[in-house]
Amino acid sequence: MLSQCARFIRRLCFTRRALTVACFLLVAAGVALFYSNWLIVNASQHLTWNDIQTVPARNVGLVLGAKPGNRYFTRRINTAAALYHAGKVKWLLVSGDNGKKEYDEPSAMQQALIAKGVPEAAIFCDYAGFSTLDSVVRARKVFGESRITIISQAFHNQRAIWLAQQYGIDAIGVNAPDLNKRHGTYTRLREKLARVSA
Repeated sequence: MLSQCARFIRRLCFTRRALTVACFLLVAAGVALFYSNWLIVNASQHLTWNDIQTVPARNVGLVLGAKPGNRYFTRRINTAAALYHAGKVKWLLVSGDNGKKEYDEPSAMQQALIAKGVPEAAIFCDYAGFSTLDSVVRARKVFGESRITIISQAFHNQRAIWLAQQYGIDAIGVNAPDLNKRHGTYTRLREKLARVSA
């Protein structure tokens, strides 16, 4: 009987310790999520535009990749083309994933921009933009651009601008229209988690 009580007490103590550790980890994760989100939003404050007419002109616009044909992709392309036609950028650098033979974001972006009237000579492709960090860093290290206009949705631009700042790149953002909350929930949640690792 005493041994059963002792086992029960040990099990109870272990369970309490496990719950304490789990609660601590949960709180720590919440703090990390909140802090990283605050840091990134604060860093990009006053550096993004919704109205193309008020955007400062720069030489290069960096268009961040998305799955060809989806609504994020289409809205980024429309915004990039409008930015070019408004004379706010001279060239567009399209950066995305080309890790598989049958999947090629940069070429799809290039063709979509050409269909919107952007000359092929004004479009440069970065085929190794496997992540937002890759796209931003390669704009400087590979393409030699340290002053860029980033084109994506607002939630994505905030992190891209923060990353650019960490690598000494002078970046601003033009916000492509976002999806409504019902359709963009997963993407926004993924973005919040990506901010912790940024």
